[in-house]
Amino acid sequence: MYNRMLDTFIAVADCGSFTKAADFLYISPTAVMKQMNALEKELDLVLMERNPSGISLTSAGAVIYRDAKFIIEYSKKSIADARTTMHLADTTFCVGTSLLNPAKPFMDLWYQVNRDFPEYKLHLVPFEDDHDGILTEISQLGKKFDFLIGVCDSKAWLNLCNFLPLGRYRKMAAVSREHRLAGKESITVEDLYGETLMMVKKGDSEVNDILRSDLKTHHPQINIEDTPQFYDMSVFNRCAESRKVLLTIECWQDIHPGLVSIPVDWDYSIPYGLLYSLNAPEDVYRFVEAVKKCKC
Repeated sequence: MYNRMLDTFIAVADCGSFTKAADFLYISPTAVMKQMNALEKELDLVLMERNPSGISLTSAGAVIYRDAKFIIEYSKKSIADARTTMHLADTTFCVGTSLLNPAKPFMDLWYQVNRDFPEYKLHLVPFEDDHDGILTEISQLGKKFDFLIGVCDSKAWLNLCNFLPLGRYRKMAAVSREHRLAGKESITVEDLYGETLMMVKKGDSEVNDILRSDLKTHHPQINIEDTPQFYDMSVFNRCAESRKVLLTIECWQDIHPGLVSIPVDWDYSIPYGLLYSLNAPEDVYRFVEAVKKCKC
């Protein structure tokens, strides 16, 4: 952080001679003189007047002497602060949070197991639910954040991270507040006849693919429209601005103020849980094990 020759310079100035400074520093007088010559050459300044009775500081040397102690102390404080920060990083869990994958379920877990992690703190890291960029965010597990809790039935997601299931969310139907179904407390599949149901395209979600196959085979009266592979707010906006129905889940009931989510009389649900890196550090695995014991 600073030139170590400043320590020798201060010792020489305080002691008034190279020999006394050498005794103080437990090095040879020759080493002290070489360091002072090198410091003056590096700074292109004459710092000391050398005479038979010892040394005295030049006006330039007096300025450097005045500021050197501050520079040294400030550098030491900076290093100490950096080490403290590094220690905090080692004892902090970073948790990803977004509108569709909020951190609250993680907080509920944390208060059940945090007694096993007395030195740890949590740091929330926001990210965007961008259907084009969500896989990039998931790939940041272990880098940008240690955990996130989310709905996960995605083959693409599961190729990028570990997943600890914690429960399941019911599949529901969301419609605009002006939709003919908006006032119903629950609906049947037959209530969707003649409607366009928006759902993620085939191939990534096993639950969605099974539901899609069921609807196409047994309820062809429902038109199915593909959405992007992963939802973001644009999908909810599209539903709110149209007369279409959006396949959603119970934890997203309050995502969009213009939509109403309605239970459907089917048995479809999707798992949600704790996502963490495929190459997670030891403390992350300890947390996962603590959660497993808590859930037993």
